[in-house]
Amino acid sequence: MRYYGTVYRPPSEAYSLIVQVTLGCSHNTCAFCSMYKEKHFIIRQLGDVLQDFAECRRQYSYVDRIFLADGDALICRTDYLRRILGYIRTNFPECRRVTCYASPISLLLKSEEDLKLLRQEGLSMVYMGLESGCDDVLKRMCKGHTSAEIVEAGRKARRCGLALSVTAISGLGGRERIREHAIDTAKALSAMNPEYIGVLTLLVEQGTPLETWVREGSFRLPDLPQILEETEILVKNIDSPGSVFRMNHASNYLDLRGTFNEDREEMLERIHRAMDSGRGLRPEYYREL
Repeated sequence: MRYYGTVYRPPSEAYSLIVQVTLGCSHNTCAFCSMYKEKHFIIRQLGDVLQDFAECRRQYSYVDRIFLADGDALICRTDYLRRILGYIRTNFPECRRVTCYASPISLLLKSEEDLKLLRQEGLSMVYMGLESGCDDVLKRMCKGHTSAEIVEAGRKARRCGLALSVTAISGLGGRERIREHAIDTAKALSAMNPEYIGVLTLLVEQGTPLETWVREGSFRLPDLPQILEETEILVKNIDSPGSVFRMNHASNYLDLRGTFNEDREEMLERIHRAMDSGRGLRPEYYREL
């Protein structure tokens, strides 16, 4: 099995077979992100990808989940992805879930017919980064899309039968935009009503533009009380029935999980306990990406 450079995957794909369909990220200019900087984005040759799958089939007798890496496998041509999905269906009949990262542009560029076809061929779910619902934050962080465009991409995925997992980043608006970032992010998540919502807490990565801004003082990181305040505003304002919510990443101060909207009050109680007593908070030195 061949891997090129550092391989990243969502936390929920920890036990999945990971095969690189692309190398790198098709966007790769987000100011807060240090992923994939050691490689240029390319789509791998189909024969090489299928060869990797064949090698995995020889090594593993049972594979129930497959994640198509790297950063934006959905950007590949529909026929190319269909060949891969067809190979999985034939050679890994026990596989019950195939997933990948999807950028907003890859979802917006593909027709609904193509997305529905990929779902029929076996693509189960896509992971998409919202990061923030606030356009000012998205612009500063060089996300490349407005909130409305990202929302439309997510809604399109859902219309076409793809399960959707959306990620946001607490603290990304800095101290100046705590409330705006939280409320606009809640609105965007509510508009998409994804199956899964994941929230990370901002950590400054070496070598990123964000690191420079923090060092120079043009971006002020929220402190712990402000992160908890922002989390409270976010949870209060999400209206997304059935969305499974997870704020349990290693970057988070507070492990928070539930299902909207039914578990909202229980999650708010947990936030308030943390605000009042510090109960259940992860120490700063334990936080990591």
